[in-house]
Amino acid sequence: MLYNFMNDYNECAHERILEAIAQANRDQDDSYGLDRRCANARMLIQARLGAKSDVHFLVGGTQANLTIIAASIQPYQGVVCAECGHINVHETGAIEATGHKVLPLPTEHGKISAAQIAQYVAAHYADATAEHMVQPGMVYLSQPTEVGTVYKKCELEAISSVCKQYDMPLYIDGARLGNSFAAEGADVFLPELAQFASAFSIGGTKMGALFGEALVINDPAIKKDFRYHMKQRGGMLAKGRLLGIQFETLFKDGLYDEIGRHAVLQAQRIAAGVQAKGYALFVASPSNQVFPILPRGVLQTLAMGFGYAFWQTYDEQNDVVRFCTSWATPPQMVDALLQRIPNKI
Repeated sequence: MLYNFMNDYNECAHERILEAIAQANRDQDDSYGLDRRCANARMLIQARLGAKSDVHFLVGGTQANLTIIAASIQPYQGVVCAECGHINVHETGAIEATGHKVLPLPTEHGKISAAQIAQYVAAHYADATAEHMVQPGMVYLSQPTEVGTVYKKCELEAISSVCKQYDMPLYIDGARLGNSFAAEGADVFLPELAQFASAFSIGGTKMGALFGEALVINDPAIKKDFRYHMKQRGGMLAKGRLLGIQFETLFKDGLYDEIGRHAVLQAQRIAAGVQAKGYALFVASPSNQVFPILPRGVLQTLAMGFGYAFWQTYDEQNDVVRFCTSWATPPQMVDALLQRIPNKI
């Protein structure tokens, strides 16, 4: 195989992160995220936020999602999300295992709208038997979405308004957040997330780190005793400084933004290249995931040299696949991929 475009965590970690960990290897420090490196990483993130948010470092994305959801809503409440949302399709029922039902809404391009959410919640409370059903208690979004689309500021502001109307926290899963910052036309960055979201995550695993996510909490009601939830849900790392070192490195000299720009640039080169050869995209994604519609014969040929993810069947001759780029994607491998794809007849 020449190169694997299956996902954005095929490689271990950015060299600057590995170097930082190696340099600190013999240093002694406090445990469980109460160390100097976590404190510095926290300050760097808070400086970008422009808000007095709490910042916690957890071991992974699933732990971040299930921990914040379990800490934020009542046992009889569920989480509203897009039907393709990560918590609905790719976390093995982790949210349900905490006792909270996922409440999916239909979507064509990965997003759900303020109008959809308002209609769904209003219908619940208008039902005479509402107390016999799971109450919508939280809204979950991904930025970017599962299909690489990106919420605009006006969309988040409208969704946030609906959430406040119904007293529901808004949580945004930012596993690939840095790629949304680099997307063309982006107008949602850390300050906007701090303004509109009750809590959100800043991805590490899919953004060049070895592992780990930063969880930002803006809602005072969720902040209290959150570390108890982290410990109980398996999200608290004893050697927490390993997470601190990584996020300190990502946010110290602009590395996080650099990683996002590189991944998005290479993905958009793929998107432009396949369209130039006459193929359509299943969804127009401005981030680091590309979803072309390709004939199965072309895909069989590609599979001999490149890895990709099957997404869904499109019709009798074509499938939708995903090419995902990362901090480490070599431009020459994008060139090689495009050279292997023939022009559409």
